Amino acid sequence: MPVTVGFISLGCAKNLNDSEVMLGSLRNAGMTITDEPDLADVVVINTCSFIDKAKQESIDTILGVVEARERGEYPKDQKLIVAGCLAQRFSHELPDLLPEVNAFIGLDQITQLPDVIRQVLGGTLDNRSFVSPKSTYIPDYNTPRYRLTPRHSAYIKIAEGCNHTCTFCVIPQIRGRHRSRSLDSVVREAAMLIQSGVKEINLIAQDSTYFGMDRWQGANHATPRSRVDSTKGESLASLIRALHSIPGDFWIRILYTHPAHWSDELIQTIVDCPKVARYIDIPLQHISDNMLKTMQRQTDGVYIRNLLRNMRANIPGLAIRSTFISGFPGETENDHQELLDFIEEFRFERAGVFAYSREEGTRAYNMHNQIPERVKTRRTNDITELLARIAHEIGQEQIGRTIRVLVDAPGIARSEWDAPDIDGAVSVPKELPVGEFAKIRVTDAMAYDLVGELN
Repeated sequence: MPVTVGFISLGCAKNLNDSEVMLGSLRNAGMTITDEPDLADVVVINTCSFIDKAKQESIDTILGVVEARERGEYPKDQKLIVAGCLAQRFSHELPDLLPEVNAFIGLDQITQLPDVIRQVLGGTLDNRSFVSPKSTYIPDYNTPRYRLTPRHSAYIKIAEGCNHTCTFCVIPQIRGRHRSRSLDSVVREAAMLIQSGVKEINLIAQDSTYFGMDRWQGANHATPRSRVDSTKGESLASLIRALHSIPGDFWIRILYTHPAHWSDELIQTIVDCPKVARYIDIPLQHISDNMLKTMQRQTDGVYIRNLLRNMRANIPGLAIRSTFISGFPGETENDHQELLDFIEEFRFERAGVFAYSREEGTRAYNMHNQIPERVKTRRTNDITELLARIAHEIGQEQIGRTIRVLVDAPGIARSEWDAPDIDGAVSVPKELPVGEFAKIRVTDAMAYDLVGELN
């Protein structure tokens, strides 16, 4: 009788992609996947561990499965496997802290999940932890994968890891140094997805703008401040051009870009490739030189302002999405006000703010000038209120416009300004076919969400 596996995926799109690879490996091994944990022989939880809230959600989910088993809601002999970032980050601590978990697997073991399950069920484990000290894995175009996204939208992980040393971030420790797939590998995967009916390719990585740079050799060797430059080797610009040449009607959406690597070539490539959504995801974190230096962001306020003005001037109809950190150690009231003024000036079409999360293992964790929680909360609320007002104003400006949308579900669509599961939605007539593009006229707006009718 086939082994039945219940699967729970937490975290970001990059984690979701890992979950799809794990599920693809399970299906190839002949195992049955269920979304009803009470029917499963084994439950696998793919965890997140980026900030405190993500860690807490992961721990709560693990304990929830354990408690359900103890209450008799799940089979008494059901096994539990914890995978992903939490397992990778706390590989030494978790086996002792969570004796109820039967095995832990890291980021390099996601394709080995079926073998781990067989060992768990067979009682042949020599060690409960299957976690490599440093992550080096990267998927390929032919890696088994079971997609969890709608049939018309897919994520492609173009690279893994990160070479930046931002003082607030644990990603390099968890996922290792940056390693790009080859351009050919990404294009092959995209072509297969588009041929299967996908209308939206979402490019993801910890740092998508660094794509290909780790392969540059000799005098072309890349640094944390190198710009996208196809004359030095494969780059995000050359990848976009190759993807754009694939026959078909589809969007290419670029997520998780780093400001330090943007170049005139990359901007011009987007201008020249109409299949690229007019949407730039560029987490800036802050604008104050004091904060950018302390965060080790490889940029300064003048550079960022000039970059954004260049984008706006050259890419018609562009929406810029960014995220900001409020209350970082050493942030002054002047720094906070400069960020508010910056947001007011550039009026980001899509944006979010997070109160600084003090993460063990980062350089910022041991900084002495930590900001009190009440101050972080006040400053975060200031920014949240400003972003909400700007979103409302930008939404009102869309009324009367005709826009192209991709229909996600009956009555629900997204514009090219809206990334899946991140941004807003567009309410549309329910008769519009799911998974297809349509043109609608905006009749109403509520911040990031729009209402439209057939044009």
